Amino acid sequence: MAGKPPVLGLALPALPRGGVLWKAIRAESARHVEREWFGSGPHRLKIALPRPEGLSARPHDPRPVDAAHGQKILAGTLTLDGGTLRLGVDGDPFDTASPSRRFAVSLHRFDWLPDLVAAGPDGARRALRLIDDWRRVFGKWNAFSWSAECIERRVHHLACAAKTLAAGASDAEVADLVFDLARQGRHLLEIKRSPERALERAAAAGLAGCVLAGKPGEQLIDAAVKGVTSHLDAMVLGDGGHATRSPEAGVELLFDLLTLDDALGQRGRPSPETLSRAIDRLSSATRFFTLGDGHLAAFHGGETISQARIAAALAHDDAGPRALNAAPHSGYHKMIGGSIEVIADCGPPPAGPLSVNACAQPAALEIVCAKDRLITSCGWSPEAAGAHAFRLSDAASTVSVGDGSAGRPLSGFRAKALGPWLVDGAVKVEAKRHDDVGGVWLDIIHDGWRHLGLTHARRLFLDAVHDELRGEDSLSPLALDPKAAEGPRRYLPFAVRFHLHPEARASIARDGKSVLIRGPSNIGWWLRNDAVDVEIAPSAHFDHGLARKAGQIVLKSQVRPEVGAKIRWKLTKAEG
Repeated sequence: MAGKPPVLGLALPALPRGGVLWKAIRAESARHVEREWFGSGPHRLKIALPRPEGLSARPHDPRPVDAAHGQKILAGTLTLDGGTLRLGVDGDPFDTASPSRRFAVSLHRFDWLPDLVAAGPDGARRALRLIDDWRRVFGKWNAFSWSAECIERRVHHLACAAKTLAAGASDAEVADLVFDLARQGRHLLEIKRSPERALERAAAAGLAGCVLAGKPGEQLIDAAVKGVTSHLDAMVLGDGGHATRSPEAGVELLFDLLTLDDALGQRGRPSPETLSRAIDRLSSATRFFTLGDGHLAAFHGGETISQARIAAALAHDDAGPRALNAAPHSGYHKMIGGSIEVIADCGPPPAGPLSVNACAQPAALEIVCAKDRLITSCGWSPEAAGAHAFRLSDAASTVSVGDGSAGRPLSGFRAKALGPWLVDGAVKVEAKRHDDVGGVWLDIIHDGWRHLGLTHARRLFLDAVHDELRGEDSLSPLALDPKAAEGPRRYLPFAVRFHLHPEARASIARDGKSVLIRGPSNIGWWLRNDAVDVEIAPSAHFDHGLARKAGQIVLKSQVRPEVGAKIRWKLTKAEG
């Protein structure tokens, strides 16, 4: 045999250089190199110099705090993200096993710090002891504690609390606190992993720079502000939506930028014009995404969040412009009638790193009737204890076909290396809207079911005269082929799902199809339809990362992919 003999057992499949697997391999290799560098002596020396000179600004974070939670920590009970540690008055949580990974992340983010400081001087002294406990074990370097998911929030909390903590601290404690803040603030700007959070990391580093006095603080401010301005236009869209398409992510970014703007003002540094414009756009988007019940719409890894939190985010601009009915850059439309309000997801899910919290739920709806949130989604967020299955199509108020989904999160090695990106989701999503005196028409078409040879079209009409919402969900073949329609028949089950808010309840009428829905106000709403079958099934709704029991209305039918099918429905107020 001519030529070289084959090398058995070493053949590898060709990898497309732009494919997800190739990106995962490169990302995992880069992660190992980064960890070795961050844990090395030269890197620790680099972020330690120049030595900070003291404290300067006292940034104000507008986020609400819970002083009662701070008092509980003082009493020896630490509750974070649904987990609880009973430490006693002087216990060390950093030398105790955490009840869950979510608890550990929140612990190392110092999410407890704002509430503890709000408890008064005793809280500040207890916070200093806890920070010292953390420093003793994790202060030099630790792959988990210094990871992107922990250090960003920790720097933010430390910067906002530093002046309050220093008021009751010894000179040595202040020196340690300032040194910690300088090192971690500089380290933030070197992290390349999780690029979707690069803007938030730069904002936190800018806070640290504003708090640190003298030239070291100025140097950190310059580097951080440069990072903030370079990412603002990419992450804050023209209508104020966040690039991840998460309404909650936009509100949290607004809080961060307001805090940074305040800190820069205290240092006598003018805020960049791009920062001021971003704050204005984010404020407008917050109004747009706030529905009639006073809570935020829950899409793409964002939860509803409380009315108090929304009010705090908008307190700087009470007389802001009236929110629009469409956010074209973000991909959402809002329809408002007499007592019905609808917000619809009319865009494709984000791609790549921006999709780590995205959901495969195109054309999903949230519906508020008479200020009651009746129809919603499962409200999954990255803080939730629930599985990533809640990111699939059947966890939102949209169409699902068979056991599949209009997209899926990565798993296994790919997810470990890149994060749980959403892949195979809708690519083409079109929305057409028409407003007139009689109501609002909204047509949404997407290709999220292209792997089954189908497109989903959702037609909505909010009738302002009769105060009712009419809908039609149709599945159509991607390409009409008369010969295929004449071939062997195969059917797939499909459903139109309406997830109920935990405070809403539903019952099926005697006809076996009509469903009566009531919210907290006890006003009844009929959901009438022409589905083959109707079911009320269990569901879940996440609130502050914790699952609450809920229900869902499932309108069932079958679709022949070569022909298509549709379900029509109507939501109208019950008489009496």
